[in-house]
Amino acid sequence: MLEEKILNDYKEAMKSRDTLKSSVLSFLRADMMNLAVAKKKTVLDDSEVITVIKKQIKQHQDSIEQFTKGARLEMAQKEKQELEVLKTYLPPEISSDEIKKIIEEAVAATGASGLKDMGRVMKEVNVKIAGQADGKLVSDLVKERLLKS
Repeated sequence: MLEEKILNDYKEAMKSRDTLKSSVLSFLRADMMNLAVAKKKTVLDDSEVITVIKKQIKQHQDSIEQFTKGARLEMAQKEKQELEVLKTYLPPEISSDEIKKIIEEAVAATGASGLKDMGRVMKEVNVKIAGQADGKLVSDLVKERLLKS
């Protein structure tokens, strides 16, 4: 299980005095515990852990953008390093070519004929992709495909 792997990696980072990794995993574990308490569970399943990781990745990406705009490059660099640690716990992302194939299948399955059908196509695509691709990329590719219709 992913939650167990994160806990074990956290312990290893603490033992090896890897402050960057132990700090990132500490915050991640805290968010996972908060979600577990909110859901009244003792153990989260992998999809819930991935949701927490993606939330933290989004926060780090926003921070990187803000620090870069504010010319705080040392802080942006630190955020990038933390982001890389988080990304190691996500399942491998699928390529944009594979996403395009899935979009074509979804368009055919839903009979989509324009942008008005974007919601139906996105729903179908998200079921098949299930967190293995960036949502913004998927949305952009779906929009691009539907504009061709």
